[in-house]
Amino acid sequence: MSAVAIVVFAVAYVFIATEKLPKMVVALAGAAIVLAAGVVGSEDAFYSRDTGVDWDVVFLLLGMMIIVSVLRRTGMFEYLAIWAAKRAKGSPLRIMILLVLITAVASAFLDNVTTVLLIAPVTLLVCDRLDIKPIPFLIAEVLASNIGGAATLIGDPPNIVIGSRAGLSFNDFLLNMAPIVVLELAVFTLVLPWLFRGSFTVDPRRVADVMALNEREAIQDHRLLIKAGAVLAAVLVAFAGHSLLHIEPSVVALLGAGVLVLISRTKPEQYLAGVEWETLLFFAGLFVMIGALVKTGVIGDLAKLAADATGGNALLAVMLILGVSALLSGVIDNIPYVATMSPLVLALTNDIPDPAHSEALWWSLALGADFGGNMTAVGASANVVMLGIAARSGTPISFWEFTRKGAIVTVMTVLVAAPYLWLRYFVLA
Repeated sequence: MSAVAIVVFAVAYVFIATEKLPKMVVALAGAAIVLAAGVVGSEDAFYSRDTGVDWDVVFLLLGMMIIVSVLRRTGMFEYLAIWAAKRAKGSPLRIMILLVLITAVASAFLDNVTTVLLIAPVTLLVCDRLDIKPIPFLIAEVLASNIGGAATLIGDPPNIVIGSRAGLSFNDFLLNMAPIVVLELAVFTLVLPWLFRGSFTVDPRRVADVMALNEREAIQDHRLLIKAGAVLAAVLVAFAGHSLLHIEPSVVALLGAGVLVLISRTKPEQYLAGVEWETLLFFAGLFVMIGALVKTGVIGDLAKLAADATGGNALLAVMLILGVSALLSGVIDNIPYVATMSPLVLALTNDIPDPAHSEALWWSLALGADFGGNMTAVGASANVVMLGIAARSGTPISFWEFTRKGAIVTVMTVLVAAPYLWLRYFVLA
């Protein structure tokens, strides 16, 4: 069964990477094969938290897509697009830096998938106004969302898993992860001109046209904006208060979507038009295939091999977990990887007497998984969502176009994180 799970996942991954078939078709076909072969059953695929479809992720996306779809009708995204372009004086590079910083900061306090859903429409409109290609901007933003999301307990789903398993609080993440995230974000911002060179040429006439626009005229429905804004604000507050309210973000998003549809009296064909159905189905299929790898012990065996190779050396363990986590999280979704790796890290911490050294294992797991999610187009949920939005907008991003940039950023962030872990938890501890 392990061999079947590995072969199905590997073949599906090749098809996704080469884009010979639509990725939704590939993911659903792979899921169907592991189900038909008996690698996983319906109980594993649809009801298990460890090996099944992560319905929290699916319904979080569905709820937020509906909210964003209603909000789009108000003209709010056009307003923000014009505002951002004017603040940056029409400079594509300054616009990219501004949107990257906004995305990273927002991702620290919201789920990074939610941030991507909110920032992508603004980006598409800015680029349309300036008549520049949006793909570099969309890629830069999703990379920034995965970096910024690492800063807090609620910023990236793997952090929630780690916090629960290790007993780490919101403040623990803020004090230990936020400093390195700020440093990583500064380095990322500095390399943007090089990473996306050739993407910042703009017609001066388009800049002049944008600077002459009045962003307030973009608002089309003030009453709907007030209603949608109030619901979105309540949803975001509930996201931020997750640790106090103990209500899952998926439930919050669905409640928010339901309330907004009710009070706005939006017709089904209007709010459902903005739902990325292909993205949701792709996630479902991908989760089932990864669940097959988890159930058959493939992911667990890989993680255990990495842990056993350390031989009790705390620094070696930290660096190995950082590197392996970044690599594996770039190939499979980082949520099931962290869920599988967490018990092994917990066992390792019990064998390390120094509290600073043992705690560093958790931070290396978090940094590796969060930053490793940038490596490929399927490494993190936010990546998949952004590619779905780009495809619907008529500017598809290929697997390799994303991965060429993502792999560079992953290597860069890991190289910066390694000395940080060594200095803070071994030299200065």
